[in-house]
Amino acid sequence: MTTGTMTNRRFIAFEGGEGTGKSTQAKLFFKYLQQEGQEAVLTREPGGTPGAEAIRALLLDPPGEGWNARAEALLFAAARSDHVERLIRPALDAGSWVICDRFVDSSRAYQGGAGALGDKTIAEMHSLGSCDLYPDLTVLIDVPATQIAQRLAKRDGDNSDAIGGRSANYHRAVAQRFRQMADEAPERFALIDGTGTIEDVQARVIAAIFGHAGSRT
Repeated sequence: MTTGTMTNRRFIAFEGGEGTGKSTQAKLFFKYLQQEGQEAVLTREPGGTPGAEAIRALLLDPPGEGWNARAEALLFAAARSDHVERLIRPALDAGSWVICDRFVDSSRAYQGGAGALGDKTIAEMHSLGSCDLYPDLTVLIDVPATQIAQRLAKRDGDNSDAIGGRSANYHRAVAQRFRQMADEAPERFALIDGTGTIEDVQARVIAAIFGHAGSRT
């Protein structure tokens, strides 16, 4: 299977809650594209540019008591705006694939869903900051909550960032909102079973990106 089968989908975001393996799969798909001889950029949110990386530090290790949901959403939107203008759009305009570890759907799930700001508020921020740029396809890695808890304990131990260290109820709300978004827009989401080996999940991801039909893979 070659990347030429999907030239109309070049901006791919990888999404999921903490511990789902989305970052690993984003990196693996980026390497896959390189092996296929495709121009590709691997980036992340928040981050990807010097300005956005500075905001990332504020978000994941906040000063004082941290940010309320509105301030947090605004910071994510500001980081994304710089990311889109300085990295993502130029790469897409140059004909490159862009593989992004998180994008606006994370804000919809975390601040909009679990943070109770609502989808409309996040959409308005995104419209102003990033001119309504959305991924051609969002790959949502879905893993049962029991497995996520085990993965996070192994990965982080007692060390978590300001968002990853929030309550189990908060992260359940995030996962629920992600699944709801995928159900509401199956043409834009590929819901991937994140259980099994890394290689198993990678095969599902590649199959979904090149043959997406709006169903769980």
